[in-house]
Amino acid sequence: MKRYFCILALLSAAAAVSSCDMSETIDSADGRGTLSLDISMDSRTRAAMSEEELLSSAVVKIYKADYSGKVREYTYSEMPSTLSLPADSYRVDVTAGEVVKETPAMASWEQKSYAGSSDVTITANTSTSVAVTAKVDNVISNISFDATIGDAFASGYTCVVSTSESEESLTYTAALGGSDGYFIVSGYEPSLKWTFSGTLKSDGSAFTKSGEITAVETGKRYNLKLKYTETDGTLTFEILVDDSTNDHEDNIIFVATTTGVSSTASYEVWAARFTAHADVDETEYDASKVYFEYRLAGSSDEWARVSATRESEGMFDAEITGLDPETTYEYRLCVTNLSSGEEEYLDATSDITTDVATALPNGGFETTSNAESGNYKSFYDPSSSDPTLQSKWWCSGNAGSTVIGSSYTICYPDASDYMEGSQSVCLRSRYVIIKFAAGNIFAGHFGEVIGTSGGSVYFGRPFTARPSALKLWMKYSSGVINHAQSNVPDEGKEGNYDRATVQIALGTWNYRTYGGDAASPVLVNTTDESTFMDYSTDESTIAYGVKELVADASNSTNVWQEVTIPIEYRNLTTFPTHIIINCAASKYGDYFSGYDNSMLWLDGMELIYE
Repeated sequence: MKRYFCILALLSAAAAVSSCDMSETIDSADGRGTLSLDISMDSRTRAAMSEEELLSSAVVKIYKADYSGKVREYTYSEMPSTLSLPADSYRVDVTAGEVVKETPAMASWEQKSYAGSSDVTITANTSTSVAVTAKVDNVISNISFDATIGDAFASGYTCVVSTSESEESLTYTAALGGSDGYFIVSGYEPSLKWTFSGTLKSDGSAFTKSGEITAVETGKRYNLKLKYTETDGTLTFEILVDDSTNDHEDNIIFVATTTGVSSTASYEVWAARFTAHADVDETEYDASKVYFEYRLAGSSDEWARVSATRESEGMFDAEITGLDPETTYEYRLCVTNLSSGEEEYLDATSDITTDVATALPNGGFETTSNAESGNYKSFYDPSSSDPTLQSKWWCSGNAGSTVIGSSYTICYPDASDYMEGSQSVCLRSRYVIIKFAAGNIFAGHFGEVIGTSGGSVYFGRPFTARPSALKLWMKYSSGVINHAQSNVPDEGKEGNYDRATVQIALGTWNYRTYGGDAASPVLVNTTDESTFMDYSTDESTIAYGVKELVADASNSTNVWQEVTIPIEYRNLTTFPTHIIINCAASKYGDYFSGYDNSMLWLDGMELIYE
C-alpha cells in the first residue's frame, strides 16, 4: 500500500500575477508563462503530523534544470497562487514534515520527513502539469528481539540506535521491539550505530554489544533481529539486515489513491481496546460500508465486526473494545465495491498486542507486618512469597503520629469490618497531643517529622499502564470539623462537615522538579503550602480522578458502598511514569483541619482497564 502526496503545477497564459519577491509580469512575447502551483497532500496516512500541518509547512524550491541556480523558494502556506517564470526547464523540489522545522528531531518514533523532486518544462503560451512524489526521506530502523533475548537476559535490556551524524538516539525496549524509528541524515554515506545492553540471567553480569550498519540510505528500513546464542562459552548475536523493503515498503511511501489498513500509533493501544485506521478510495468503495473485523491471533474463532467511522475524506477509524490485556489480536479491513456491490477483504491481516493491565499491589490490604515499627502495621511483608508484597508500596503517616505511642495510629487494618478477604484498612483522624492528624494511606513513603509543625511525604510509585478507573469499597463515619488552621480553604473551616477523599493521578513527574526521589517523585511538605498538589491543573499530570464523601445530615456514608472513580485523561498521547493514590479521612489534613474522629474504611481496591 504505497502512499504519495502530489504537487500539481498548472501553467496558464491567461493569468497574470506576480509574487511578493519578484517583479515580473506576464508577457507572452518574451517567452514567459504563468505557473500556478497547487500542492495537494492526499497522503491519507496516520503520520504524527496532520495532513494540514504537512501541507502548510512544506517547502517548495524551484531550480533551473541545468543546476545554474535556485529560482524560487516558498513555504507553501505563504506561496502565491500563481507566479511568472520564463519558458525554460526547471526542477521542483519539495520537503515536508519534521525536517523543515526550525529545530527538527534527528531521531523520532513518529515524526517523519518527506522529500521529492520532479522536472518540468515551461513552454510559452502552453499549459503544462507536473506531479512531484514526496516519499519518506528518513533512514528507518526496526529492532526486534528474538525470544532467546528474553530467555537469556533479565528484564530491562535495551538496544540504543543512533546515526553517525547526531548524538540523538532511540532506545528500543522489549515493549518497543518491532517499532519503526525515523532518523534524519545527510552527508556522505551515513551509518546506523546500535548498542545492545542487558544483564545475563545466568550469572548476573552486564553484557554489551555494539555494531554499525554503514552506507545507509534514506527511504529504506533496516530490520535488525537480535538473537542470542551461547555455544561453547562463546556469545554471539545474529543480526539480519533487511533493506529489501527500500522505497516500495507499505508504510514508507505515500500514494495518491489507496485503500488498506494504516498504522495505529502506540498511544492508541490500550489494555482493553485500540483504534484501527484505514485509508479507503471513495471513488472505488462505498464509504457507508467500511468495516473492521478482528479475532484472537492465530485462532479459528469467528470474526467480530465493527463499523468504521469516516473521519475525513478517505480516512476511516474504529475503536475496537472489550479486549484482553497483553493479548495479540489480528484484524482486517472489509469494504464494499461500488461497481459490483460485493464485499472485499483487502491486504493481509494486521496484528496488534494490547497493553499491560498492571494491578495494584495489596489492593485488598490483606498483607501486613511490623517490618517498620512495633507501634503500627505496615501494608507489606518482607517474608511474603509474593514479590509484589515484599517491599513497601503503600504508606501512611503512622511514622509521625505514633512517635509518642502506638495508641495514636491513624492507619490500621480492621478485621472487624470489611467487605472482601479478612480485613479492610481504616483511616482515622485524631488530635495527637498538640496537632491534628488526618487518617491517611497513600502510594509512596513518609519523609520526616518537622518539629511540631508538620511533616513531609513522598507521593508516587513507578507505573506505566493506563487504567480507565479505580474501583473500591468505601465506608465513612465523620462529623463537623472541630480543628482548623487559619489558612485552610473555606470548605475546611470549623462548622462545616468533614470530607473523605480518594485521589488517583497518573503523570510524568520529574523528581528534580517536584522535590521527591526517583521512586516517589512528588514531595509534599505540610509546613509549606506551595508544595500542595492540585492534580487538576498540574502540567505533569496526564490523568486524574477523585471521589469525595461528606457525612452530613442528608448524606449518610456510614455504610459500605462500592465506588468506581473514572480516570479522566487530559493527555492521550503520553504514557505515565508514575501513579499517585492518596486517601484521607479528612480532606484538608494537609492544613491540619478536620473532625478528630473521622474514620474512612477502604477495601477491595483495584484498577479497571476498559
